[in-house]
Amino acid sequence: MKHVCSSLPLASGGSQEYVKHFLLSVMIIISAVIANNVNAEKLGYPEKEELKFGFIKLTDMAPIAIAYENGYFEDEGLYVTIEAQANWKVLLDGVIDGQLDGAHMLAGQPIAATMGFGTKAHIITPFSMDLNGNGITVSNEIWAQMKPNIPKMDDGRPVHPIKAGALKPVVEKYKDEGKPFNMGMVFPVSTHNYELRYWLAAGGIHPGYYAPHKGDISGQIDADALLSVTPPPQMPATLEAGTIYGYCVGEPWNQQAVFKGIGVPVITDYEIWKNNPEKVFGITAEFAEKYPNTTIRIVRALIRAAMWLDENDNANRPAAVKILSQSNYVGADYDVIANSMTGTFEYEKGDKREVPDFNVFFRYNATYPYYSDAIWYLTQMRRWGQISEDKSDDWYKDMAAKVYKPDIYAKAALSLIEEGLADAKDFPDFATEDGFKDPQTEFIDGITFDGTKPNDYIDMFPIGLKSGDKV
Repeated sequence: MKHVCSSLPLASGGSQEYVKHFLLSVMIIISAVIANNVNAEKLGYPEKEELKFGFIKLTDMAPIAIAYENGYFEDEGLYVTIEAQANWKVLLDGVIDGQLDGAHMLAGQPIAATMGFGTKAHIITPFSMDLNGNGITVSNEIWAQMKPNIPKMDDGRPVHPIKAGALKPVVEKYKDEGKPFNMGMVFPVSTHNYELRYWLAAGGIHPGYYAPHKGDISGQIDADALLSVTPPPQMPATLEAGTIYGYCVGEPWNQQAVFKGIGVPVITDYEIWKNNPEKVFGITAEFAEKYPNTTIRIVRALIRAAMWLDENDNANRPAAVKILSQSNYVGADYDVIANSMTGTFEYEKGDKREVPDFNVFFRYNATYPYYSDAIWYLTQMRRWGQISEDKSDDWYKDMAAKVYKPDIYAKAALSLIEEGLADAKDFPDFATEDGFKDPQTEFIDGITFDGTKPNDYIDMFPIGLKSGDKV
């Protein structure tokens, strides 16, 4: 509308030509209004127009920032405020008590809240925000002790992926000397916690159990490496202070350690589990029920943002990095964010390698909320004791369906396709999609994950609780 209005000709003495142009412009405006109204009525007007969304200062919050900056929220009649949160607990509490209408969340947060691990609340996700995006970094001192255990390429650089077996002798040395081997992750139900545990266990290092039924939520029972929570932006400083010897976090906080010369990222989560689901957009079930049209319109805007972030082989990433480097979003230097967002990743200082899929926002159906993704998180919760007792396969599937909402996503995507704003070939076949990915084989330990058989999967791991086990 504002663009049409700005093209109105200036008056020139009331000439017939002016009148003709004026009437033509009015007709264009009326047509646009009618078209917008028809579209709004078909989709449903947003029941709530003014919204506030929360996020943590990580590059994978990008779909929210881009939906705002590119005007996709406004296209949906939504007037959004975006606000950084101090930590993941504050963010979750804000969504639960209604101070936030929705938020960039850890994939495990809606699942854990709905299940009742920690804060009890029914949180859902109609939109998965990205794939990959995390890394595991160790201090320079630990890296120096690991390097002799890592095979080298002809040019002297380490062979990747680096497995935790290279760290195991270091951890054992610390144990023999009576020193705790401390590592950081961002939250007990974060992808980072489960990825760090997965990597350590695959290398024979026990990351410890939880025992909530005994009141022990430290996650350090029987642990070789002691994992504890550190907020993402504080990871590099905590590492530099020597409080922790390594951590798992999202970007830009692995690359920040490289730029500061205080640590070395040894592996990305893409190498632990290729194209693993990372963050989600979380809202309460009550919000979705009370404001169904608003919910669909939020998802439409986020889908468009994700498409923009990945289109033309990541051609828009430099522009995205410029936006994310603003202090109101991630607030890290452009070069630090660009190091991973533009298709590369720097490990040891100067060892920059091509990782085109380090951050994926749309391709590979990244935005679709698969039930099998939720089930993987649930299996890791059971493996490490956050779920204290055995559950049936059907329990896992039912819990996934309570939280992940592909039906909402499909409505949003189909409406975009119908309007010509998206292409059907870029989405799952909604007529046949059942929400379960084919069995996934590309894990660092070679174990295959089939989301339809969660208990069989849990029982495959050498380290971790099995059927019938209880801490």
